[in-house]
Amino acid sequence: MPGGFDMNQLGAMLSQLGAMMSSATPSTGPVNYDLARKLAVQQLGSSHPVAGVDITKVRDAVALAEVWTEGATAFPAASRTVTAWTPREWVEQTMPAWEKLVAPIADRMGGALVETLPEEMRAQAGPMLGMLSQMGGMAFGSQLGAALSQLAGEVLTSTDIGLPLAPTGTAALMPRAVAEFGTSLGLEEDQVRLFLAAREVAHLRLYHGVPWLADKVVALVADYAAHITVDMSAAEELASSFDPSDMAALQQQLAQGMVAPEPTPAQQAIAQRLETLLALVEGWVDTVVGAAIGDRLPGGSALSETLRRRRATGGPAEQTFAALIGIELRPRKLRAAAGLWRDLGESRGVDGRDSLWSDYDLLPTSTDLDRPDEFVARDKQFNELLAGLGVDDLSAADFEDLPTTPDSDTDSGIDGPDGPARS
Repeated sequence: MPGGFDMNQLGAMLSQLGAMMSSATPSTGPVNYDLARKLAVQQLGSSHPVAGVDITKVRDAVALAEVWTEGATAFPAASRTVTAWTPREWVEQTMPAWEKLVAPIADRMGGALVETLPEEMRAQAGPMLGMLSQMGGMAFGSQLGAALSQLAGEVLTSTDIGLPLAPTGTAALMPRAVAEFGTSLGLEEDQVRLFLAAREVAHLRLYHGVPWLADKVVALVADYAAHITVDMSAAEELASSFDPSDMAALQQQLAQGMVAPEPTPAQQAIAQRLETLLALVEGWVDTVVGAAIGDRLPGGSALSETLRRRRATGGPAEQTFAALIGIELRPRKLRAAAGLWRDLGESRGVDGRDSLWSDYDLLPTSTDLDRPDEFVARDKQFNELLAGLGVDDLSAADFEDLPTTPDSDTDSGIDGPDGPARS
């Protein structure tokens, strides 16, 4: 193993790590989330509380958006609490969701660092291995804090990255970011606020109406984490210059992450499934918001296009987060997904379109997003078949018992985002 990672250095590094851990709030898991939260808040600096008038404007916008959205989806309203946040409040309020999302990756990072040591070094390290295992969690927590501070300065709503990060039933907008976003587009702040409120309530309706959805996202991330390997060159560099008294330098070291740069084939397949699921979420929201707003907002079309590009390309904060976990939360096929949901709405009606969310196995696949017209045609043919059989409602488990057409055996459009092999 390279000289920069010998046993003497390992012992010194672990001693430094112990001092660093003892100064932080104790953690019951592989990551000190309190450290991550403190680092994020520290980097954001002080901020003025949200003014009462801004909270009132957000509540009015969400209330109107709920009225407009009522006929655009079969899922009921889910916003029980409506509020406005500062970036610091976003970090505080969304941390529990981030803990759940990144825990599988943090667990894997801690174990992966130990696994990269040669067998003889592991035998010599003995009881120090427990501390070394936590080193990955400490590094992960530090970079998580840095990533969250960047995201907090960019997000517009609690669901801006496509995930339900706020406490259940909470709709939240970021007044300062909303105002800056409107100014950058040359649009009235009221229009932008109302448009973003419509996106927020659509996301909440979907995640509330589809109970398995959020858990599936976490499960896919966990599957991805199971195949994580550590970039040893990054670990060795950290070991050679580790200084717990200089947190700024440590965060800079961690900026590139410690996940191996090249994902495995298994990780690539899982990443595609996650990307497809997020594209279906964002495409559905895009479709519902478009139907809800219609011609009510003069700048609605421009905002829709801007948000599509924003989500499909990502920003600096999302890139930082990708470096942390090795996977991008980016729906590249968002435009195709939105078109597919619109076509399914015309073919099936709103209730029929939304019923596809009843089971993960009923959703379109990545291949379907490449050929949406074929999926809609097969779906229409299949529904006609069901009508001919006198079947009104069918679960995903019943599909294999139905007759198939010659071209539907391998790409039936009912295999869901995982493709034919499901997990």
